[in-house]
Amino acid sequence: MEKVVVAYSGGLDTSYCVKYLIHERNLDVHTILVNTGGFTEKELEETKERAHELGSSSHVNKTILNEFYQKAIKYLIFGNVLKNNTYPLSVSAERIFQAIEVINYAKAVGAKYIAHGSTGAGNDQIRFDVIFQTLAPEIEIITPIRDLKLSRQEEVTFLEKHGVHYSWEKAQYSINKGIWGTSVGGKETLTSHSSLPESAYPSQLQKDKEETVILNFEKGELIGLDGVKDSPVTNIQKLEELASAFAIGRDVHVGDTIIGIKGRVGFEAAAPMVIIKAHHLLEKHVLTKWQQYWKEQLANWYGMLLHEGNYLDPVMRNIEVFLEDSQKSVTGNVIVKLKPYHFTLEGIESDFDMMKSDFGQYGEMNNSWTSEDAKGFIKIYGNANKIYHNVNPGEK
Repeated sequence: MEKVVVAYSGGLDTSYCVKYLIHERNLDVHTILVNTGGFTEKELEETKERAHELGSSSHVNKTILNEFYQKAIKYLIFGNVLKNNTYPLSVSAERIFQAIEVINYAKAVGAKYIAHGSTGAGNDQIRFDVIFQTLAPEIEIITPIRDLKLSRQEEVTFLEKHGVHYSWEKAQYSINKGIWGTSVGGKETLTSHSSLPESAYPSQLQKDKEETVILNFEKGELIGLDGVKDSPVTNIQKLEELASAFAIGRDVHVGDTIIGIKGRVGFEAAAPMVIIKAHHLLEKHVLTKWQQYWKEQLANWYGMLLHEGNYLDPVMRNIEVFLEDSQKSVTGNVIVKLKPYHFTLEGIESDFDMMKSDFGQYGEMNNSWTSEDAKGFIKIYGNANKIYHNVNPGEK
């Protein structure tokens, strides 16, 4: 019997894939769950049991938190990457690395096929397939839901027919959780006017009194919280637990899919939003104007290429070198106040803070130039405009 590896999450779509491939394609199914921070140890064990109950011949849970941080999250922080100034690439970034692990597993078990539960309308199908085709062109890709154009109700009905009971209420929302945020899709995000109900978000408001947390950065990386040092991955997890209790980081991203249609998705990303905004504030104090400008240009491209599945393009390695080099002086503390549903950045402390220079203070007295120096600079600074309007007197 020919083998197929399913990129498994334990959700409706991948559960359907397992049953379909067994009963309709007569294939020997092997499943792998690539954990990017969305599962506890207990949940991983339950997912493994569920995969075997569905009929999977073997199942592997592969946790890649450190690799995901080193190869993606670190650069998303360095670049302050927010797609359309909103979305921290919570799910789109992790799909690339999940696909790579699925390929490795498929080669290890000698699979002829790889399957995933993507539909034909979203971005994940492209992210998965581009990686699969690039790294293992000899392995055929199967996508039952995309090929059969199935609705969620049809998936639930098929599973029930084969003895698998799946809550229809649960199936109404597609939730993908990882260390860099959780996406939430449902009937509301298929419209342009509806908002997700409070109950759709995995994290609920638990705290209503303000709390202050200090983020400790060293060369752009989050090395501690409130002076307690730990690994960046652990610090992200700690901050997520702290900030999600305030229901921080919720929003709806509206963007252009890779295939050209507009799409909406809800998300909650408490730690990513706090970290990116805090990191950006620190950079405003310690980087020059042109460092910030060119970082913004390159980081925007980096985020777009990663979002659209182009991680393997060598230009990504080039941009990463620039981003890492830009972080030499991004060291210091950022004071953040957490509040219900939002947060504020109170300020920073850094030995590299250029506001502390001896040259002068914005809007106050200066120590390094005279009033005549200032007037002369302004006169020369305006020359280009004066020349243009002298030649074109009628324009304003």
